[in-house]
Amino acid sequence: MGAATVTASVLIIGNEILSGRTQDLNLVYIAKGLGEQGIVLREARVIPDIVDVIVANVNELRAKDDYVFTTGGIGPTHDDITSACVARAFGLPLVVHPDAHRMFLSYYKPGELNEARMRMAMTPEGATLIPNPISRAPGFRIGNVFVMAGIPSVMQAMFDGVKSGLKGGPPVLSRTIACTVPEGLLAKGLGEIQERWPDLDIGSYPFTRRGTFGVALVLRGRDAARLDQAKEEVADLIRTLGGAPVEE
Repeated sequence: MGAATVTASVLIIGNEILSGRTQDLNLVYIAKGLGEQGIVLREARVIPDIVDVIVANVNELRAKDDYVFTTGGIGPTHDDITSACVARAFGLPLVVHPDAHRMFLSYYKPGELNEARMRMAMTPEGATLIPNPISRAPGFRIGNVFVMAGIPSVMQAMFDGVKSGLKGGPPVLSRTIACTVPEGLLAKGLGEIQERWPDLDIGSYPFTRRGTFGVALVLRGRDAARLDQAKEEVADLIRTLGGAPVEE
């Protein structure tokens, strides 16, 4: 996508996601927000609460992408190990963040700030806190890694707090055309259009609506004029195959 492309990846951390007990709701929110900032989300991984796995994935992704976002594993219980793992990945000690400590002291009554709650005040040394307006316990940023909560409402508040500070490129734009022409008939012509517009991403997504099968053809790119030209080629393709393109 060009030398100036800013990229990101997401690590969804938690055995509860892999077991099916909890459904991830965070990825779509992060992906949409990154697109608005002109940042390309290149990859998302779901990984278990295993120290070596978390450390290896953090180090791999932070080396190849401009930004890495993690969700989950920063609560007060024994299986909340993300903060310690990120510290290990960076080769930094895990310490009580002074700002988080002060915030907790002002929030909890004397005697309420126990060892479990103090776990949520610990970050890699030198980290910057990500505020949590929902339930106080903060996330943090260290280097190009943003460590956030797994609870969707909290994660969204954290992400909204850092999104405007992310440096990306022009926003990724999209155009969508729906039709009822089968994918098998569209495939050849659609492939030829993609070859003519290599700077655009063209995807085909089947759907069923009120018992009718159809296909949504989505074009993505950064140049509105080129998107509109390619969209017209897709619409013409649909018409030549006897379909009726519907812009969405």
